[in-house]
Amino acid sequence: MCLGIPGRITAITDAARLMAMAEVSGVRREVNVACVAGADLDALVGQWVLIHVGFAMSLIDEDEAAKTLDALRDLGEAQETLEQMARSDEALAVEVGA
Repeated sequence: MCLGIPGRITAITDAARLMAMAEVSGVRREVNVACVAGADLDALVGQWVLIHVGFAMSLIDEDEAAKTLDALRDLGEAQETLEQMARSDEALAVEVGA
């Protein structure tokens, strides 16, 4: 089963590489927005997307995002995924600081 997590795009981090910062339940992660990018990348800021393995796969509305996050929390899958994301961010910070 593939797990897609709703996240909100908070900033464009590298327009040339189509990268943006997404926030998922307080955890920020850089994602590739090539699948949802239009002519104006800045228009993505504030939009909700469905994220899978580091890619924003599709645009979704806020209501759908909230319902999906609630369902995932109920299943416990979102928490596990968020913990994995946080651990990978911590590991990256250690590598960069080394």
